[in-house]
Amino acid sequence: MAKISKRLVESAEIKPKDYVIWDDDLPGFGLRVFASGKRSYVIQYRAKGCSRRFTIGLHGIWTTETARREAKVQLGRIAQGDNPAEERQSDRQAITVKELCERYIEDMHAGLIQGKRGQPKRPATIATDIGRINGHIIPILGRRRVRDLSKADVTKMMNDIIVGKTRAVRKTGNLRGKSVLRGGPGTASRSVGLLGGILTYANEAGIIEQNVAHGIRKPKDRIRDRRLSPEEYREIGNILKRSAAVPDLAPMTHIVRQIALTGCRRSEIIQLRWSDVDLLNSCLRLADSKEGASTRPVGLPVIEFLEAQRKISDDEHVFPGSRDGRAFGNFPRQWKKLFAATNLEGITAHVLRHSFASIANDLGLSEITIAALLGHAKGSVTSKYVHTLDNTLVMAADTVSGYIQGLLDGKEFKQTAHAFDRSARKASLDQFLLDATR
Repeated sequence: MAKISKRLVESAEIKPKDYVIWDDDLPGFGLRVFASGKRSYVIQYRAKGCSRRFTIGLHGIWTTETARREAKVQLGRIAQGDNPAEERQSDRQAITVKELCERYIEDMHAGLIQGKRGQPKRPATIATDIGRINGHIIPILGRRRVRDLSKADVTKMMNDIIVGKTRAVRKTGNLRGKSVLRGGPGTASRSVGLLGGILTYANEAGIIEQNVAHGIRKPKDRIRDRRLSPEEYREIGNILKRSAAVPDLAPMTHIVRQIALTGCRRSEIIQLRWSDVDLLNSCLRLADSKEGASTRPVGLPVIEFLEAQRKISDDEHVFPGSRDGRAFGNFPRQWKKLFAATNLEGITAHVLRHSFASIANDLGLSEITIAALLGHAKGSVTSKYVHTLDNTLVMAADTVSGYIQGLLDGKEFKQTAHAFDRSARKASLDQFLLDATR
C-alpha cells in the first residue's frame, strides 16, 4: 500500500504479470501496471454482493490528480447505489440505430409490426419503409446509439433530407431497375414519421424510455394539398386526347383518366383485376388496398369504360402489362412522358385523388360520404357488411365522376361546383350535367 503519486506511477516496476498498487489515502483507488508497461487508474468496489472493477483510464491521458478526483466522484455514486462498471458494459452493448432498424425490418417481414387497423403491414408498405430506412435513416443516423438520440439529431436528419443530402440513384433487384432517392420536404416528413414508429417499437421493447421523434415539427407536404383547377382538368383532357393516338401511351391515358374519375390510388387502378370489378353494383371490391379490404362506389363514366374494356380483354388485369400475368408497368416513366413540357409537368397521381376529394366537397357531399368514395377507414365501416351499396353512394360517385369527366371533355360549367344543392344530385347524371352547363 502507498499513496499513488506521479513519481510512484512512473517508477512502478514492470512484472511478467499485471498487478495493482492500491492507494492508502483513498480506499478502492488503485493503479494497474500491465506487463506491457502501460498503466491505468482503477477503482474496486462491491455491488450486489460481487466485487467489481471500473477502469478510469490510462495514465498519460489521465494525470494522477484528475484520476484521483474521478475516483472520488465514482465512489460517491457507488455509495448512493450506482454501478458504473455495469453502466459502462450496458453502454457498450447498447444497439445502434442501424441494428434497431434491422430488427424492425425482420419483425415487419414476420408480420409482427402492425399498420392501420391493427393488421400486419402490407408487402408494398414494407418495401416502401425499407427504402426509406436504407435510403435516409441509416445513412444519417445508423451509427448513433439509440439511447443517445435526441430531438436535435432527428431534426438534423429531417433537414438533411430536405436539402437533399441523401439523394442517390441505386440499382434494384429487377433487370435494369433503379431506385431514385430525391429527398425534399415530403420525403423528410414521412421519414421522420417512420423513425417515430421505429422508436415506438424500441420503447415497447424496453430499449429506450422515451420517443424523441414525437413532437418534431415536420414540414407540410405541399404536393398533397395541391388541387386541380377547372382549366387544368381541361388541359389534362387535351393531353389525354392527343396521347391516346400514340400506341405506347394509349394504355396510360386510360389509367390516368380512371384515377381522375374514381379518386383511387394509382396502385389500386394499375393492379386492378376483373375479379375486383362489380359492374352490377357499380363498385370495385378491392381485396388488398392500403386500407385493407375496401369497397369503392364508382360512377357511371367508370362503369361504361369497364364494360367496354371487358368486351375486348380476357386478361386477369384490367390494365395488363407487356408480360403475361402481370399488370401494367413503368407508370412513373410513362407519367413523366405524358406531362413533359406542359404546364402540369410537376403534378403527381395523388393530385388527381386530392382533387377528386376537393370537388366532392365542393359539391356538398358529407365528409363520411367522401371518405367512402376514397376508401378511407372511417368511410368503409358499413361497406364491409353489405353486398349491395347504398344508392346514395352510387349517386354520389356518379355526380363527382360525371362532373370531372365533363371538365376533362372541355365543358364550361357556368356555375361553380359548390353552388349545386342536394336536389341536383338526386336527378339523373345526364340531367345534372345538363343543369350544370346552363
